[in-house]
Amino acid sequence: MRIIYIHQYFVTPEEGGAVRSYHLAKGMVEAGMDVEMITAHNEGRYKLKEVDGINVHYLPVPYDNCFGFYHRIWAFYKFVQHAKKLIKQLQRPDLLYITSTPLTTGLIGLWAKRSLRLPYVFEVRDLWPEAPIQVGMIRNSFLKKALYRLEKNIYDQAIKVIGLSEGICAYICDKVPNQKVSLIPNFSDVDFFSPSAKKNHGFLHEMGWSPDHLTIAYTGAVGDVNAVDELVSLAALSQIKQKPWQFAIMGKGKQLDAIKAKSYRLGLKNLRFLPFGDKEQVKKLLSHADVSFVSFDHLPVLETNSPNKFFDAIAMGNAILINHRGWILELVMAHGLGLFFDHKKPQQTLLELEKLEKNPELLRGMKLRSRELAVSRFSAPIAVEKLLKFLGDSPPF
Repeated sequence: MRIIYIHQYFVTPEEGGAVRSYHLAKGMVEAGMDVEMITAHNEGRYKLKEVDGINVHYLPVPYDNCFGFYHRIWAFYKFVQHAKKLIKQLQRPDLLYITSTPLTTGLIGLWAKRSLRLPYVFEVRDLWPEAPIQVGMIRNSFLKKALYRLEKNIYDQAIKVIGLSEGICAYICDKVPNQKVSLIPNFSDVDFFSPSAKKNHGFLHEMGWSPDHLTIAYTGAVGDVNAVDELVSLAALSQIKQKPWQFAIMGKGKQLDAIKAKSYRLGLKNLRFLPFGDKEQVKKLLSHADVSFVSFDHLPVLETNSPNKFFDAIAMGNAILINHRGWILELVMAHGLGLFFDHKKPQQTLLELEKLEKNPELLRGMKLRSRELAVSRFSAPIAVEKLLKFLGDSPPF
């Protein structure tokens, strides 16, 4: 089967970030499929590169999380136009596999079905336009209606739809009741992110950390909806209470400078900022952390998210401190993986963390259960197997 896989933000493990598409595409290749990946990069010209059997086409469409709304829209539009032009030049595939965000990648599927009679599978990572509407980025009522119509049409015209959480799947089924929808959540690279009892003393010295003190880390985007400032507030409270706890933030995004400024204003000595890194750098930090902070802003639509940072953290055997409700919190509570951080009651979280500090076995149990859940339910091979079964053995005409 020949598949053109479309993901505007495709990255490899060496680049760092969300590597779901890398693992799924690699799994397709290992199953005997011919996979062409269409993505974008910030260089000024087109580039073709083979990555572990995947032919990756890099289109010259710059994008950055710091872009404003209209700058982002222009990048989305350019990617759609470049991708359509490239698809016509490539050998005809049996299927397009298209992943969002942004929702505009679905325009490629609609065009391919209408103009080239190509079927497409659509993978929904985040709910668009629901997310930007709830965040307040889209306020125009006419634009809202147009985007909702586009969203429904993209789901309806796909031969199959994949959602990354139960909430996303339920939302899609409500929009298009007759569509075939499958749940394939994000997953853990349990081979790479593997816990180690050994500590890197050079790293500890560089960070000014003690191996004996509770360490809480955040890895990921530092944007408008990530609520990373709540970790800064927790670090400030712990410093006021003279706790020897150690905090770290590794990431990049629109709000990073504001987060750093807040830390500076509060005079925090217990918080370290690390530059955004690849998987090796994330692994190094998480291997020295006891607890991973998983956070989003407090909007209903964000409760459906399937954050990579959570799956990396449980693979590394970190306990979880989560600030938002939804299916990830339910997993954390049901399996005893960690604690809920109520941003309105930070003192309560402080008391809960004190219990972990005083009871190492309690913390150790959370860490062990995190790793066990990653291996038993959320490993990459499990997700690839689900996807291959969902796609089937023959072109879905």
